Amino acid sequence: MALRLRLKVSSIGSPFLQLGSSATAAFSFSQPCSLPKLAFHPPRLQLNKNSHPIRFLVRAGRTESKGVTLGFRAPQFQVMFICNHCPFVKHLKKDIVKLTKFYVEKGLAVIAISSNSVATHPQDGPEFMAEDAKLFDYPFPYLYDESQDVAQDFGAVCTPEFYLFKKDGRRPFELVYHGQFDDSRPSNNVPLTGRDLSLAIDRVLSGQPVPSEQKPSVGCSIKWHPRKKF
Repeated sequence: MALRLRLKVSSIGSPFLQLGSSATAAFSFSQPCSLPKLAFHPPRLQLNKNSHPIRFLVRAGRTESKGVTLGFRAPQFQVMFICNHCPFVKHLKKDIVKLTKFYVEKGLAVIAISSNSVATHPQDGPEFMAEDAKLFDYPFPYLYDESQDVAQDFGAVCTPEFYLFKKDGRRPFELVYHGQFDDSRPSNNVPLTGRDLSLAIDRVLSGQPVPSEQKPSVGCSIKWHPRKKF
């Protein structure tokens, strides 16, 4: 599903979407943390009858996830950072959906976020996000981080980027996995399995510790707004 939001995180009843589980997945959609501003105004594309088809030029660079340490406390909600255009995300989309549907049935809550600038990559904007969510039948909310504050708060730098949070009792959510989906890449011919992320989720759901040695996710860099100050 794709959500078209015009609200602030503070207006959400609970800071996390929970499905009766002890774990929550945060997928690089992309960070103590000011409240993320998730409000957005979807771009309106108006074409007349004589308009020519729109063509987008896609440029992708390789970037490794980094920035936050294990034990990092979750901000106001947990996540996965993805986008529409990135070849690394496209490579995983069907398997991300498959994996998510499997674990949602086991009680895992999942959110995806796109933080890419529509000024430089309009194909990653809300209107196209909604189309993508429908096309791939996303079983999770797909949110647009227009301000890019959420990506900055999480320390997200690439798509896809995955964050898995564990919750014990009344303690805050705690980051236990910030690594790759698996070893497969768009051009290395390694089969997609979701092994790394699946093993981490299985350990969390079964109450076992997640190994701290984790391979970083690799993908396209997040496309920041022009002249964005950090």
